[in-house]
Amino acid sequence: MRKAPPRSAVPHVFLHRELVRHPSAILLITQLVGVLLYSIDDAQNPGWRAAFEVFGACVLGLAIWAVRDQPGPTWLAVVLGVTASGLSIVAAITGSSALTLAGAVVHALFYFWAASSMLGYMLSDSDVTKDELWAVGATFTLVAWAFAYVFAALQQVVPGSFTAAVDAEAPRTWLELLFLSFTNLSSTGLSDVVPILPKARAVVMIEQLCGLAYVALFVSRVVGLTLNRRRMTHPEAGEQSDREPAGRGPQRDR
Repeated sequence: MRKAPPRSAVPHVFLHRELVRHPSAILLITQLVGVLLYSIDDAQNPGWRAAFEVFGACVLGLAIWAVRDQPGPTWLAVVLGVTASGLSIVAAITGSSALTLAGAVVHALFYFWAASSMLGYMLSDSDVTKDELWAVGATFTLVAWAFAYVFAALQQVVPGSFTAAVDAEAPRTWLELLFLSFTNLSSTGLSDVVPILPKARAVVMIEQLCGLAYVALFVSRVVGLTLNRRRMTHPEAGEQSDREPAGRGPQRDR
């Protein structure tokens, strides 16, 4: 009598299991897809803008799902996410600057909260799982989104905070502010969007410091724990790497 195939052999069961086990990966991939979608029209068309806001609501839902088991009240994430999505969608339909400002502030608060939950997730133990490796990238994008919304709110409160090589006097678009956030957080410094007012420069400097601290403290910790786990599971590889420098020395002396 033929045995029934294991549950892992069923494609949809395997896919569902992987999605549940790696929520950080789904969040990261979705946010990167969002970056590509924003480049299509940069939310200039009202229809596209409303569609982007709906997509943003999906991203907020994924972020809540990714951090649902982390320390902190889940209801707070739900309230912030629903409020941010509602304000942004209504602002996209009505064109209200006040609602746009309120939506940017609530979005920033939500993404900062989600990023802090992700950081707590990565620091909760000394074991590095595959999902925690995905969480390194997902946390970076969460912080980048948070500062982009801070820039958007600052631009509403203090017009002319940012300039660029194209349409220098015009308000910066969402994609331009997100581009500025990514370049500063990653310390690449390749953005053509420049803060020109003191408050804007102060916020940009804070983001640069956050990006440097993130790489120095959290990314290096995850990499170090991953290497330690590899040495513990494959001690012969670590011993071989330790012996190689000693073996090369005499050959160079000859």
